[in-house]
Amino acid sequence: MSDYYEVLGVSRDADEDEIKKAYRKMAMKYHPDRNGGSTDAEEQFKKVSEAYEVLKDPQRRAAYDRYGKDAFKSGAGAGPFQQGFDLHDAIEIFMRDFGGGGGGFEDVFGGGGRGGQRRGRRRRKGESIRVRLPLTLEEVVKGVTKRVRVATLDLCDACEGSGAAPGTSASTCSNCRGSGQERVAQRSVFGQFVSVTTCRACGGEGKTITSPCSNCHGEGRSRTQKEVEVEVPAGVSGENFITLRGKGNVGVHGGPPGDIMVLLEVEDDPRFVRRDNDLITDLPITFGQAALGDQVEVDTVSGRARVTIPAGTQSGESLRLRGEGIPDLNGRRRGDLLVRVRVWTPTELSSEQEALLKKLKEVENDAPEKIEDAGERKGFWSRVKEAFSAG
Repeated sequence: MSDYYEVLGVSRDADEDEIKKAYRKMAMKYHPDRNGGSTDAEEQFKKVSEAYEVLKDPQRRAAYDRYGKDAFKSGAGAGPFQQGFDLHDAIEIFMRDFGGGGGGFEDVFGGGGRGGQRRGRRRRKGESIRVRLPLTLEEVVKGVTKRVRVATLDLCDACEGSGAAPGTSASTCSNCRGSGQERVAQRSVFGQFVSVTTCRACGGEGKTITSPCSNCHGEGRSRTQKEVEVEVPAGVSGENFITLRGKGNVGVHGGPPGDIMVLLEVEDDPRFVRRDNDLITDLPITFGQAALGDQVEVDTVSGRARVTIPAGTQSGESLRLRGEGIPDLNGRRRGDLLVRVRVWTPTELSSEQEALLKKLKEVENDAPEKIEDAGERKGFWSRVKEAFSAG
């Protein structure tokens, strides 16, 4: 059984800020959406979230320091959440304390949260849904609005979300008398420990259903299909996702809906390689174009653009087309398109080409011992000027 302090990698006398920083670092590292849905990463993400939820709270931390995880044991579950701790809880903890809170597209993981620990008679929030949204590079550059079809759990039409059969209603729980909580006393070597936990009979709702709805089997929700609109801003990447708040599954017995997390998948474009906000493309040219210079057209994301090849261009040099890359998410600037020159050497020659090249070979200079790239050929101050102007 792992120690909460060891899970977060902090000392036992760490203050609140150290605990919060350690948790954020670990949560960003192990979030399943950053690890291809890895089950190992998911388990680690849940562990660090549970450890953080205990150690950030002074009372829970004091109980843990004294009794360890035995301080949180009950008949209904273990850990800081008496109904059990799952991935949905872990994601909500992260969004609650580190979310952007602005709706729509948010910084990495979105915002919102539960606003405190679970309490009795609080309607349980529905589960969040994850869907994948493929995007082309052109859609990334321009931004796009798409509609996605998802399967969700919505309010049952037959019982209107109550879970009780039509004509009947839920009754007050006899175990907790409607409070949704019960006191559990446990004995240990340290004496008797009394904790308040979620009622095991009603699951914390304070009511029980004797005649469940035949349509939803007492859950108060049924499966349906719906379309949701997703606004994707320009400049996103496959590391981002968009949170649609309140669009996920409704909770059991009319609880508030969860969210839809839209995972963005940017499709590869064979013409380009993305490097941050810049795009890189290869341009094959002939020896004559490299030696004498030329003007050619190249593909950009939005169409075609003309580029000038200076005389004496070496294979491997890059020509920069400013503003033809990916825009920033904040919209302040746009990256460039780097056209990487590849000088093509023919493998089959006509008799005329062979004769001309033989004449050229007789008069051309020997190749240098080292071919300097474009950056090396520029003077020192020219390179300094370019470095400052690039920002």
